[in-house]
Amino acid sequence: MKVTISETREIKAEKIIQLYKANKWSSAEKPTELYNALINSHSLITAWNKEELIGIGNAISDGYLMVYYPHLLVHPNYQGKGIGKMIMDKIQEKYKDFHMQMLTADGKAIDFYRKSGFQN
Repeated sequence: MKVTISETREIKAEKIIQLYKANKWSSAEKPTELYNALINSHSLITAWNKEELIGIGNAISDGYLMVYYPHLLVHPNYQGKGIGKMIMDKIQEKYKDFHMQMLTADGKAIDFYRKSGFQN
């Protein structure tokens, strides 16, 4: 498996919805709003296995001081393979020096973000 990580705006809504449904995220029930929210994010990072969208992360930011990471998800069949970390690393290339970086996490995600350098 060769995973490709990229910052993109060229992505079909159906691929996004499939990924969100696979992760049982309720935002998949509002496909138009979800798609528009992601496409209009300050940054949108995607992970691909050939033509299959296997991960996504986005950032909302003022572009200078503050960034919020609302979504980071990896398809369940690909979790535990470092893809989430690759997405977060790509996002951090852009925002690592921002004064305030915020996210909300629970469950297993807390450990993931701690390993990525975040503190609560």
